[in-house]
Amino acid sequence: MKATAGNVRGDTANGEKQIILEDSNHWPSEDKSTSTKKVSEAEDGDIFYKFVILHAETDESEAIRVKNLLQDKFNIKPGIIFAEMPAGQQVLKNLDNAVNGSAWTILLLTENFLREAWCEFQSHATLINSIHMHHKYNSVIPVRPKDNYLPREKTPFALRLINALEEGNPEFSKQVTKTFREDLYKKQYKVWEAEKESLEHERP
Repeated sequence: MKATAGNVRGDTANGEKQIILEDSNHWPSEDKSTSTKKVSEAEDGDIFYKFVILHAETDESEAIRVKNLLQDKFNIKPGIIFAEMPAGQQVLKNLDNAVNGSAWTILLLTENFLREAWCEFQSHATLINSIHMHHKYNSVIPVRPKDNYLPREKTPFALRLINALEEGNPEFSKQVTKTFREDLYKKQYKVWEAEKESLEHERP
């Protein structure tokens, strides 16, 4: 786990792990060969994505595969993975932009998910966001890919309460169609657009 994402302490009063985030720049690094081209419009906040995939650092290529699957086979586009977020911003700012700049937040549940404290923080943050923001209700979607997926019995309790999409399930296509509904996307888009216009009017 890189220090850019966070460190874990186990010395809290109740024995639970505490994630300490560093004041650092974009995670993961830009120069990975598996990274896809950054979407330039995202830096200006002009794109409201249908989904963003939050993933372990070591699962970048798998996240790209799942993104392409949703876009190419199911025509759910545009989508983005966390590693494609614009560089030069703090990691928490990128997380905020990713979640609030998309209709659905996908948590890629692989065996690597539990090995990175940053993934644990991402899941908690997105779940809390979906609870406190009415239009984000049911917008967090756990996805188990067909390979190296995180078994249900090893999945954190809070995520077990949400029905996950499982690529190996024969009903996967139907689940995807039922989950990523166009009417829900349009409702969230209107909220995002209104908030963006409000911010623009507040600028001097």
